[in-house]
Amino acid sequence: MTDAGYIWAVGRRKAAVARVRLYPGSGKMTVNGRPATDYFGGRAIYQASLFEPLRITGTQERFDVTVRVVGGGISGQAGAVRHGIARALTRFDEELRPVLKRAQLLTRDARVKERKKVGLKRARKAPQYTKR
Repeated sequence: MTDAGYIWAVGRRKAAVARVRLYPGSGKMTVNGRPATDYFGGRAIYQASLFEPLRITGTQERFDVTVRVVGGGISGQAGAVRHGIARALTRFDEELRPVLKRAQLLTRDARVKERKKVGLKRARKAPQYTKR
């Protein structure tokens, strides 16, 4: 623990950035001042994703998680929160690192939207070709 009584980390995915704080507690998660289930609309895929780092390390009941997340959409924000929690857990206990690394939770997902190219309609879609 730091002097402030919490462990912090930053997680990123696509255009989303999540600042995560882990406090000693009972397993509650709040995102931008709201419970995580409310913020992410109760979608099961996001709920499973958010709690995955805590679940695989067996620390689900040990920490309360507070998150400030900005940018991107719902999917990117969920990924950023997951990344941030995994990084914060490694700051808490370096011995959790191999477990999180094996589950690929510490790797920043580098996939982002590809830029539009000149002469094309989108990143790769070309205008329709007409022979005559």
